[in-house]
Amino acid sequence: MENLKVTTFQGYLYWENIDKNLQNITTRLSNIREKTNLIILPEMFSTGFSMEAEKLAEAMGGKTMKWMFKIAKEFDCVLTGTIIIKENEKYYNRLIWMRPDGTYEYYDKRHLFAMGKEHMTYTPGNKRLIVELKGWNICPMICYDLRFPVWLRNAHAEYDLLIVTANWPEKRIAHWRTLINARAIENQAYVIGVNRVGHDGNEVYHSGDSTCIDPTGNVIYYKRDEEDLYTFTINADEVTKTRRALPFLKDEDDFKIIV
Repeated sequence: MENLKVTTFQGYLYWENIDKNLQNITTRLSNIREKTNLIILPEMFSTGFSMEAEKLAEAMGGKTMKWMFKIAKEFDCVLTGTIIIKENEKYYNRLIWMRPDGTYEYYDKRHLFAMGKEHMTYTPGNKRLIVELKGWNICPMICYDLRFPVWLRNAHAEYDLLIVTANWPEKRIAHWRTLINARAIENQAYVIGVNRVGHDGNEVYHSGDSTCIDPTGNVIYYKRDEEDLYTFTINADEVTKTRRALPFLKDEDDFKIIV
């Protein structure tokens, strides 16, 4: 692995306004002044965490994915975040992993937030995604997935970086911070959580608290309460060194996830 340069955008999201969100993010990303390998946006970055899928959903290859390709190509990096997709008459909270050449992978949110009635609108995914970037194996997840350690378990050390893109409310932010740290330590991987800020259309406040935690639980980056575009480096040697010094993953229980 090479060291990886990551840019996170902890943004305010304009409620159910795709054009305004894409315009705002484009403006904010124009402030990037150094080469980056990966840009991470919050969950449902183009709409906010809306259940109005019938009104807001796009087809694969629609406006927002075309925008994602444009941004990835411009910055010569991977761009990732989730959008509302309609496919085969079903709606998905879908993470897109957009490469600068226009190829992409995707992950459909597995654990739908029943307290917010997400399960009544969207269809859950049934498989994890592991992608490769500069030698790193990366597992992207979405918000509520963070609460389910079996689904995120780093079985056989298959990933080096876990990403959680989110709309996580401030009233449960202590859970967010605790669980991100736990996932990093138990899986001996970097964890990057990217959350939104501000009130959404339901007057739920989001404090951000976007963060990066290294494999031993140290904080690499943390920001609260305001929009923030930040670029930092995660160190490949830190993963190798941690797993060699503390070979806990070798003693893991073997199990099979049934979906």
